[in-house]
Amino acid sequence: MLFSRRGSIGASRLLLSLLLLSAWEAGSGQVRYSVPEEAKHGTFVGRIAQDLGLELADLVPRLFRVASKGRGDLLEVNLQNGILFVNSRIDREELCGRSAECSLHLEVIVDRPLQVFHVEVEVKDINDNPPLFKAREQRLFISESSPLNSRFPVEGAADADVGTNALLTYTLSPSDYFSLDVQASDELSKSLSLELRKSLDREEMPELRLLLTARDGGKPELEGSVQLLITVLDNNDNAPLFSQAVYRVHLLETTANGTLVATLNASDADQDVNSEIVFSFANDVPLNIKKKFKIDSSSGEVTLIGSLDYEETKSYEIQVKAIDKGSPPMSSHCKVLVKVVDVNDNAPELVVKSLSLPVREDAPLGTVIALISVSDRDSGANGQVTCLLSPHVPFKLVSTFKNYYSLVLDSALDRESVSNYEVVVTARDGGSPPRLALVDVNVYLIVAICAVSSLLVLTLLLYVALRCSAPPREGACAPGKPALVCSSAVGSWSCSQQRRPRVCSGEGPPKADLMAFSPSLPPGLNASEGNETNSDLSSNLTFVNDIEFQI
Repeated sequence: MLFSRRGSIGASRLLLSLLLLSAWEAGSGQVRYSVPEEAKHGTFVGRIAQDLGLELADLVPRLFRVASKGRGDLLEVNLQNGILFVNSRIDREELCGRSAECSLHLEVIVDRPLQVFHVEVEVKDINDNPPLFKAREQRLFISESSPLNSRFPVEGAADADVGTNALLTYTLSPSDYFSLDVQASDELSKSLSLELRKSLDREEMPELRLLLTARDGGKPELEGSVQLLITVLDNNDNAPLFSQAVYRVHLLETTANGTLVATLNASDADQDVNSEIVFSFANDVPLNIKKKFKIDSSSGEVTLIGSLDYEETKSYEIQVKAIDKGSPPMSSHCKVLVKVVDVNDNAPELVVKSLSLPVREDAPLGTVIALISVSDRDSGANGQVTCLLSPHVPFKLVSTFKNYYSLVLDSALDRESVSNYEVVVTARDGGSPPRLALVDVNVYLIVAICAVSSLLVLTLLLYVALRCSAPPREGACAPGKPALVCSSAVGSWSCSQQRRPRVCSGEGPPKADLMAFSPSLPPGLNASEGNETNSDLSSNLTFVNDIEFQI
């Protein structure tokens, strides 16, 4: 009875393990952790092996490995205890900039049997950046005849943190002449100005010094300060005034060079030379803005002179000043906010992460054949990618996480009935019809097994088809040079253009010549077999349009 009872417990545990394994294989469940930025090397993140239901003893034999996009050395796994830990310094601002959400996506792959898991590690912000002003001192020139309640803009501080850690409050040192006026366009964007409370007299006080301090909302709070040096001017007692403080503009990322962005309007109540205005960028405008935009000094027209890319920069904040020609000159500032609008200008990208070939005809349903990931640099519907599988094949695509898919066996195989299949995976984004002179880009994946000298050789062919349409009278062809490479644990594959394809704007079907190359030899083949295989493959594989795989 005791033996029977123990056997029953062991069987129950085995059944539970199989159920957990089946659940992970079916859904490729996701585990989430969090870690603060700037955590020290060795900081514990999570028991990743335990949370994924993996045995510690199986990590090495099953080739447990972790991959991540971008910086792959930030997190590591101790294969002896299955703990995920911080390997190198994580700087949230460097990793995600000012984005409200920041996380590292880890892809965990184990073999024998092949499984994939997705782990999301949120990087939490800490208040490690104080508010910074762009200079230690700001100089303002204010006329002694300026009326009460006049406002004079000053530049605020910036904080590289996010959320409440970047929420700034400002204070001004006590003064009989000025108070600080803060206008908030949103939670994190504030416009500052000094408001005149008492009339100035240059002969009595030619210069004033004030201290402007910025404090963030972190705990503990950090602060930064700047000296305001105010010079009281005589004569030329009217500064230029812009018709509006903020100009808001929306531009498609495909907007052409030379496009007028905005026309600034300012006026000066003075006369003669004191009323003549010169427009220019503010002194602290970054170099990348000056490379994208220019301003006409006399008309105030802001023009686009560079290309826009929504995926690179989504908005620009341009500080502009108007200076009159008085002596000494007086100035005022305005802001041009340019928001870049996304256009469907990026095709989906499709990558095969891992392959498990050849496929046995007695393989069980649900066997994972390949791991596929797709991505699109566009945003919104333009960046939403769907994957479709060619019909009437005993396989199906299973979405594992966001744009990750598994190609799995969906029905029984019988090599005597059907010995080979052609499988085509199509990735397509959800954008509206592309811009004028329409371009459709479809990426097809064909996985194949070719029999050469009675050996199974793996061939991967990525087939890129381009179709252009344009007005009939503009029929023109242009050469293209697509070349794609894919790799996995059993070898590497590539496809390339042996002859230049013609991408035509006519109504005929597109054509391309494709060359298929064999991968490195699978484990278990000796050198003589390998040479025979390579020789046979080079003589048998030529230009092809369709590649199949055998069972």
